[in-house]
Amino acid sequence: MPRTGFTLFETPIGGCAIAWRADLVAALQLPEANPQRTVERLRRHLPGALADAPPPQVVRAIEQIRALLDGERRDLRDIGLDLGGIGPFARRVYDFTRGVGPGRTTTYGELARALGEPGAARAVGHALGANPFAIIVPCHRVLGADGRAGGFSARGGVATKLRLLLIERARLGDAPGLFDGEE
Repeated sequence: MPRTGFTLFETPIGGCAIAWRADLVAALQLPEANPQRTVERLRRHLPGALADAPPPQVVRAIEQIRALLDGERRDLRDIGLDLGGIGPFARRVYDFTRGVGPGRTTTYGELARALGEPGAARAVGHALGANPFAIIVPCHRVLGADGRAGGFSARGGVATKLRLLLIERARLGDAPGLFDGEE
């Protein structure tokens, strides 16, 4: 298996960490209370990760993530992900979730129906709760059926989720769904 590297980088929401294997992103860690805690949380999932200079593809991913968090409408679907160790259901959930563009939202139930698994809203939520690619796989754009934020596993929880949606100027409540046309 290729070596896992990581680096810290600043964004408008604080210091994030990104990890990679070869030229694929292995994880994105949102800010914790301080850089040391951000690295500790990343290493809980990737214990062998070593601080390193990122390869060009990861540098481009960092630039895109910064731009998105700076309020630009960026679609991060072209960022390659290392999906090793991710089960088939979660892979499908992540793939469909990546189709929810900036400023748009969907629900756990809509994603389950899109997957052809209409009763699997909780399983979708579980897969997104374990998402190691927050923002790249935009789990913050997935809401509960009642339009509430639902959960979010990053530091700050739902407040962080809502902040990300605010940055993207997402509409809540009567927000467009996964299959609505682009504005």
